[in-house]
Amino acid sequence: MAAISGKVVQHNLVAKCCQQNRELSTKYQLHYCTLNRRNLLPPVGGKLAWNGISTMQLGALSKFKRGVIYCNAASSATAIPSVEKNDFLKLQNGSDIRGVAVDGVEGEPLTLTEPVTEAIAAGFAGWLRKKYDSSKCLRVSIGHDSRISARKLQDAVSQGLARAGVEVIQYGLASTPAMFNSTLTVDEEFSCPVDGSIMITASHLPYNRNGFKFFTRAGGLGKPDIKDILERAAEIYKNIANEYSKGAETAVSLSVKRVDYMSIYASNLVAAVRRAAGNIEKPLEGFHIVVDAGNGAGGFFVGKVLEPLGAITSGSQFLEPDGLFPNHIPNPEDKTAMKAITKAVLDNRADLGIIFDTDVDRSAAVDSSGREFNRNRLIALMSAIVLEEHPGTTIVTDSVTSDGLTTFIEKKLGGKHHRFKRGYKNVIDEAIRLVRFGYLMHGSYSNVFNGPMVFVNILACPL
Repeated sequence: MAAISGKVVQHNLVAKCCQQNRELSTKYQLHYCTLNRRNLLPPVGGKLAWNGISTMQLGALSKFKRGVIYCNAASSATAIPSVEKNDFLKLQNGSDIRGVAVDGVEGEPLTLTEPVTEAIAAGFAGWLRKKYDSSKCLRVSIGHDSRISARKLQDAVSQGLARAGVEVIQYGLASTPAMFNSTLTVDEEFSCPVDGSIMITASHLPYNRNGFKFFTRAGGLGKPDIKDILERAAEIYKNIANEYSKGAETAVSLSVKRVDYMSIYASNLVAAVRRAAGNIEKPLEGFHIVVDAGNGAGGFFVGKVLEPLGAITSGSQFLEPDGLFPNHIPNPEDKTAMKAITKAVLDNRADLGIIFDTDVDRSAAVDSSGREFNRNRLIALMSAIVLEEHPGTTIVTDSVTSDGLTTFIEKKLGGKHHRFKRGYKNVIDEAIRLVRFGYLMHGSYSNVFNGPMVFVNILACPL
């Protein structure tokens, strides 16, 4: 990113930054936050879980230092840097956008500032307007995971959408699959369906990162779409930066509707299991399931999905949102994370363990013996369920799945395995293409799953 230029503009976030630390419920004097921003991290030694600070070190942080990190997430002032088109394009990460949203980690300058975020949101609105009837009043939902920069970016996204004349609907803490679902749900009470949705997340990346995933009713956006949005954002940013540099009032008239969409989403998951189980009210009664949400957005799965279905959930862990992720990296493919859920299953003598990533679009399982089901094993399990109901169907996966999985699907289960380019968007699009060509199709999986729906299928099977 180019050198900082222009006027530093103070925001009302200064007064509120310490109050946003919900987990600590502790207020710190603002000047302490400012004075200690650059020296907040403890000495680094040994193998690191993340760049700059490990999970153990995060867990050992004093309340004061944790408060300082939260203050960095709600930066006391926003400098308006000169950001070129190439800087925006560097934020693209395949079909997502990723960047640094929290100051304080050496060597990682901020790239997702509020003005940049505002421009990206306005760019998405422009892209969406081009895709649909430009005369229509568009409606876009916004959700976020537990990251400490989430609220700051949510406000900036809301401003960017409002700037473009879009109706803004905030869901607050949400999951990525739910955000896509909001483009399909028909329920005017919940302002659904929306024309587009934005999930603020950086998956399992370190606490100082964040990003965006975009959806329409056709699914996630592709790489060309993301490039288009970022190119639009680069042009829009010039106007935003110019307004800030002149000291102009940049806030637009903002009318935000806040909706508890996760409640209706969870209810839909419960209904899907009951329907598949023969309309039994509590099909999981007596079944012991522990969940590890990794302090992300997946804690709802315990109280709003499993327990209404009758499951015993004692021993579930890390359900409370905590954007510093103090217990382990929220990644079902991480060895430490898998050890944590395995231990929880064995210690509680549970029948099943489920672990989610931060935004709940990836998952893994552990059975009662401690055997892990993730990546190829989890796809194999899902394939067995699908092929029992739909013999001979084609299972589409991404290209990184194993030859052993192919053998299992085709030789053991009698199905067909079609491998395609890596990435959930590519896999879904390929499955749709095959259906159009007459393939028998009932399953498509990448190593990025619709986490809850994987377990809706598993839980709906006869026990």
